Amino acid sequence: MVNHLKDLQEIAHDFNEIGVVSNALKEKIDSRARLRELRSSLPVLHMMSGEEINQLRQRHGLSQAMLAAYVGMSVATIVKWEREEKKPNGAALRLLNLIERKGLDILR
Repeated sequence: MVNHLKDLQEIAHDFNEIGVVSNALKEKIDSRARLRELRSSLPVLHMMSGEEINQLRQRHGLSQAMLAAYVGMSVATIVKWEREEKKPNGAALRLLNLIERKGLDILR
């Protein structure tokens, strides 16, 4: 896969050395490159069904209120996930995936 951002990063560094590109622009490009590397290194998140969330909760002996506390959501949200009225996303989905892969100790 062609990585144009890496090419741009190298050019920015070269041009920065001769004074054509500012430090601020070079750092911004470096930051974008690091973000891309981070995103590519993160595990792919598994979208969990209501049944999978319920099974995860049961496997760890958690009530809906306890799971809500672990993932920073309301009990009503957990209920909606399990009924498939809503789907977890963002940080909550990442936490559910962490619990699935590593267990509850990862959050303690």
